[in-house]
Amino acid sequence: MAKQVKDRLTIPLVRENGELGPASWDKALDRAAEGFRRSVEKHGPQAFGVFSCSKTTNELNFLAQKFARTVIGSNNIDSCNRT
Repeated sequence: MAKQVKDRLTIPLVRENGELGPASWDKALDRAAEGFRRSVEKHGPQAFGVFSCSKTTNELNFLAQKFARTVIGSNNIDSCNRT
């Protein structure tokens, strides 16, 4: 059984006016999506990359590459299958 870490975060934090504070998962995910959107708008989709894991399932790696290519518009994805 995994050891519980006393100081582990259990809720997401977002920065408001320079201060980190608790947020709902919906708000945190919306904030992350907005950051992705701003980056792609400012620098283009090729500035975005995804690293996936060769030890996960083929289905999860497929979803990661599908997200990078269809949602972001970038072919920059690597699943480190060389290891």
